[in-house]
Amino acid sequence: MPASTPEELVKTFFDTFNSGNLDNLVALYEPNAMLVAQPGQAAEGHAAIRQALSQFLGMKPTLTPGRISVVTAGDIALSVLKWTLKGTGPDGKPVQMEGATSDVLRKQPDGRWLFVIDNPWGAAILG
Repeated sequence: MPASTPEELVKTFFDTFNSGNLDNLVALYEPNAMLVAQPGQAAEGHAAIRQALSQFLGMKPTLTPGRISVVTAGDIALSVLKWTLKGTGPDGKPVQMEGATSDVLRKQPDGRWLFVIDNPWGAAILG
């Protein structure tokens, strides 16, 4: 079901990520969206975002949201939230990450919201 509010889009992202459905996850992004896969490493467009997200999903992760704040101005929204991820690395060892996002979302002409910029590292990309 398409997200009709920025908050719904964020919730849908977490639910879809945890389900492991890569196709549905990529569909939450605009075609030319940008994902900061790692600080200093950006993925632009559906093909690159698919590749970056598939690496995360390969860990069979559980992504848990923390506190969230959404600020909306017309058809643009800024979502900031804390998150934790637990999964399994390629070596079979447990992996745990955490961060705070700063994401830009946009309302589409059909009323659904999609990610334009997904920066799961927030200010940490500054180094």
